[in-house]
Amino acid sequence: MRADNEHPTSHIPHPRFIALLLCATLLITLCGCACHQPFVGSRPFNFQTDTFAYANELVWEYHYDENGKWVHQHREPPPDYTRHCFVVARSARQFFENAKFDPAQPVAEEKTYRRLISRVVSIDPTHPLPDSKKIVIPGYANLREFSGPWEHLLKNECGGAWQSYIQRGHWRMIFPFSRSHQARTVEQLLADLKQNRPPVVHVVRFPQLTINHAVLLFGATENEKEIVFSVYDPNKPDSPKKLNYDRATRTFNFASNDYWPGGRVDIYEVYRSWDY
Repeated sequence: MRADNEHPTSHIPHPRFIALLLCATLLITLCGCACHQPFVGSRPFNFQTDTFAYANELVWEYHYDENGKWVHQHREPPPDYTRHCFVVARSARQFFENAKFDPAQPVAEEKTYRRLISRVVSIDPTHPLPDSKKIVIPGYANLREFSGPWEHLLKNECGGAWQSYIQRGHWRMIFPFSRSHQARTVEQLLADLKQNRPPVVHVVRFPQLTINHAVLLFGATENEKEIVFSVYDPNKPDSPKKLNYDRATRTFNFASNDYWPGGRVDIYEVYRSWDY
């Protein structure tokens, strides 16, 4: 997807694939659907401890040219872990909701961690585990600490780039985003955060394809004019980022960085229900 960041169209499914995905979605609708299950987490998401120590790397380098146009070129040398923004954001929430770290236990062997990681990321994101059934990760205090020495294993086991390409909610971005839809989305996101359930959102401009990215939201500050969401950006694990929502225009804005020039974006939550 664009925010991983590749060629503007390289992470958008082929129109034929989108049509097939939409048909499948409509078929499932006719057959009935599962409802989103209420869930209240025992604690809020902590950026310093609940995120990965490594980044989803950028395929392209971006900058403004001499004419003020936003352009891109291949990074050299080519990075080895790209196009995984959905995988990283989703996996961070799966570890937050389904794993429990125990630094008092001794560090385990690689095969043990491989098995535990596979168990954590195999859990349906719409059905997190209760505290009594969380998967124990021995030898480390949190995900940030664990993902340093075991970066290679997490990258291999959390999922391939194809899981970003065919995330089940991609069908939604081809339809218009009304201002009323974005206002409803804000209320949904705030409700999730109040339940200590950090939402993973798809950040998109369609059909421009200037951004097509996944981030995790873990906090929000409100005033009369705007809501400022705290963001874990898989591309930028060094510090929290911001996603602003303007109440008057009912519009989201994502600040500029080295892969996005900044400006208005559309938002919807993914890994929430059967169809997203």
